[in-house]
Amino acid sequence: MELALIGLIVIIALALAFDFINGFHDTANAIATSVATKVLTPAQAIAMAAVMNIIGALTGTAVAKTIATDIVPQRYATLELVGAAILSAILWNLYTWWKGLPSSSSHALIFSLVGAGVAAGGWGIIIPKGVQKTLTGLLTSPLLGFFVPILLMALLSWLVLRWLRPRVVTRSFRWLQIFSAAFMAFSHGGNDAQKTMGIITFALSAYAGTQYDHVPLWVILSAAAAMGLGTAMGGWRIIRTMGFKVVDLRPVDGFVAETSAALIIETASRLGIPVSTTHTISASIMGVGTTKGFKKVKWQVAGRIVTAWFTTIPICIALGWVIHKLILMLGV
Repeated sequence: MELALIGLIVIIALALAFDFINGFHDTANAIATSVATKVLTPAQAIAMAAVMNIIGALTGTAVAKTIATDIVPQRYATLELVGAAILSAILWNLYTWWKGLPSSSSHALIFSLVGAGVAAGGWGIIIPKGVQKTLTGLLTSPLLGFFVPILLMALLSWLVLRWLRPRVVTRSFRWLQIFSAAFMAFSHGGNDAQKTMGIITFALSAYAGTQYDHVPLWVILSAAAAMGLGTAMGGWRIIRTMGFKVVDLRPVDGFVAETSAALIIETASRLGIPVSTTHTISASIMGVGTTKGFKKVKWQVAGRIVTAWFTTIPICIALGWVIHKLILMLGV
């Protein structure tokens, strides 16, 4: 077997490992609120999230094409570049999982790719439009995630909640939150699994020496399966942070947070914008919390989350650059 083919197989395995860790790392995105409100047991929530992640991952490739073509041109693709980007993203994901910080797997991968691309050919080969699209998602998805739940909660309060007894509200929204959690898991799979599809397609371009304008079916299916399997394994450190340490949640709060975040993520997926599902649901939980009163949100924990958001970009650019240089130096 030729050396380049072995390298490609290793990179595909690493990409699917990243996808698995992404699902493992981001389980909290879909199920933390439903576990915190006791609408679903942890086992029920994880099983549902795993299935919906897979279904969501099969619904489009717009984000995958952004990763494969709009960050670093495919003509500059090398297996060393792709491998450095994936290893950098995996290391950052594992570190933030260990610390219990809901950082962005999406931005870890994208900005690791930027760092590796800079190491390979300088800043001149990075496509500004693709990075700008990613940064737009980075900034707007948390802002929308924060304010949309406030508006949705105000609308629900005016239309429904003020007319019902608290017990009726809790009972009704326990059922509705199951659907919102499923929608959140669906949107998560639809956006996050596509990043792995994109990076594998980028690796295929590096191996074949040709540009891909589509994502192969086997790439779509394998990325969906890896995401679902990772989700099924769970990520309890981050679930505790997201579900229990930011704000105390009721079923109606979980419904509003999940529905708002899922709508934002699903819209971004259709537009080919790789957003952070973690950023979006975190901001939505904080937004819901402010409707109870500013002091109800544990802002110290929220501050740790925001710190993780803004450290991901420079650290992953640096990691991608260093790992690429190490790979070349060691001749791996």
